[in-house]
Amino acid sequence: MSGAGKSTLVRCINMLERPTSGSVLIDGEDIGRLPEAKLRRVRRNVTMIFQNFNLLMQRNCLDNICFPLELAGVKKPEAKKYAFELLETVGLPDKAYAFPAQLSGGQQQRIAIARALATNPKVLLCDEATSALDPKTTQSILRLIKDINKKLGITVVIITHQMSVVEEICNRVAILDEGSIAEKGPVRAVFSNPKSEAGRRLVFPTNTEEVAKHA
Repeated sequence: MSGAGKSTLVRCINMLERPTSGSVLIDGEDIGRLPEAKLRRVRRNVTMIFQNFNLLMQRNCLDNICFPLELAGVKKPEAKKYAFELLETVGLPDKAYAFPAQLSGGQQQRIAIARALATNPKVLLCDEATSALDPKTTQSILRLIKDINKKLGITVVIITHQMSVVEEICNRVAILDEGSIAEKGPVRAVFSNPKSEAGRRLVFPTNTEEVAKHA
């Protein structure tokens, strides 16, 4: 539910926010203990897309995708070549020189995904990435994310309050309630028989009391 700590959790995964206790392990390494220079390198492997796309409005789509490569010191010709490949990957090869304001919401999110893939990450964090999109566009973005997960072998962490998104794309789910994990497990198991009150509220929002009686 709103306020459960979903976005705070995802921001702890890439250390945009520092957890007050516990640790974040990526490939067995506690990234909370890393010096800033090493943490910056880790962040290239853990990229993020957002609900509001966060594109640079004064740059065209090609330059938006090239931006993280510039920060990483990649030479311009090489960065542009790879950016064109990523435009193909997200299905927008003809939008290289368009500006974000000229695109639909779904197209902007595809450009944001291409930018997030520019540094060849191991993990893609999606913070309410489809919440601002209509149902049809949401489906196309989810198919793209699923395809990226399978073809590129990138782990995807999806933060959402939309149960349909979890059901459509996720293998495993963790339900947060007031900053704690209420329950977790394979999506099919949790959705067919949620054991926590928070799980029942989310999976069966109109029938929570009745489900609780028969749980």
